[in-house]
Amino acid sequence: MQPDLARRDLSFANNGHASLLYGEFNRNLQALEKSAGVSINARGSELRLTGSAHDVELAAELLNQLYGLVSRGYPIYSTDFAFGLRILSATPQARLDKIFLDKVFVTTQNRVVSPKTANQKIYIEAIRNSDIVFGIGPAGTGKTYLAVAMAVSALTSGAVRSIILTRPAVEAGEKLGFLPGDVAQKVNPYLRPLHDALNDLLGPERTQELIQQEVIEIAPLAFMRGRTLSNAFIILDEAQNTTREQMKMFLTRMGFDSQVVVTGDTTQVDLPMKQHSGLLQAKKILHDVAGIAFCSFSKADVVRHPLVQQIINAYEKLSRP
Repeated sequence: MQPDLARRDLSFANNGHASLLYGEFNRNLQALEKSAGVSINARGSELRLTGSAHDVELAAELLNQLYGLVSRGYPIYSTDFAFGLRILSATPQARLDKIFLDKVFVTTQNRVVSPKTANQKIYIEAIRNSDIVFGIGPAGTGKTYLAVAMAVSALTSGAVRSIILTRPAVEAGEKLGFLPGDVAQKVNPYLRPLHDALNDLLGPERTQELIQQEVIEIAPLAFMRGRTLSNAFIILDEAQNTTREQMKMFLTRMGFDSQVVVTGDTTQVDLPMKQHSGLLQAKKILHDVAGIAFCSFSKADVVRHPLVQQIINAYEKLSRP
C-alpha cells in the first residue's frame, strides 16, 4: 500500500444483508468505487476499502449506514448509493435513515417512494405541516413527483376526497394551436407529466378509473377560475409560467380542508417578455404568511440521470456574466 493511501476494513454480521447491500455481482460496490474514488475488495461479509483518507472514511460511513437500512428491511436501490454519497459529502453528520426511511407511498410495483435528499425531506415535512407549500428549484429535483405521491397518500388514507392537478398551458417555444382536436386534446401534452406521475404511482388502470370517477382531476389552470376547491389536495405544476393574476386566482380557490402545493422552476419561465411570473411575485410577498412554507431545491437535489446535473451546471455557467 502506498504511503499516501488509507485503508479501512469493514465486517458485516449478516451475510444475506451484506449480499443485498453489495448488489447482484457486486454492482453496487463497483458503482461506489467509481463515484467515491476508492478501491473495494469484497470477501463474503468483509470489505477492505483503499484510497485517500477522506474518500475511504466517506465510503465506509455510507456503507455502514446503508447496511443498517438493509438490516431494518429497507429495499436498497442502486441509486441510493449515489444519493447517500451526495448527502454525506455535503453533510457528514447526516443520518440517512432519517431521510430514506420516511415512507411517502408504496407504488403498485411495491416500490417505496421516499425522499432521497435532505431538501426533499424538508419538503415532505413542510407538506405535512403547512396548508400551502411552494417547491421551487431546477428540473429533476422531485418537486412534482413527491407532491403527487403525497396527494395519492392523502387520498388513500381518507385525508382528502379528491386530487386536483393543474398547470398553465403556456407554450415552451412551440406552437400547438395548429394541432387537430378539441381544447382538451390540445392541452393534453401540457398535462402529460402529471399523468405519468399518477401512472407510475397507481398504475394506468387505477389512474384512469379514478379520473373517470372524477376523484382525480387533471386540467389546465384556466379551468380553475370561479371554483372553490374544498377537501382536496391541489397541485399547481410549472407555476413559473403563471401570470401574477393567475397565481392570485389559483391561490384564492382554496377551500376548507384542502391542501395546496405549488411547484416551479424560476429559471425556465416561458411567459412572453412583457408578462411577469406569478411564482416570483408570490415568493416575494407571501414568504412571511403563517401557514405557507417555501422550500428551495438546488442542482444537488437532482434525482434524474447523473447527466442532468451536469447539464444544469453547464447552463448555469452560460448564464453567468
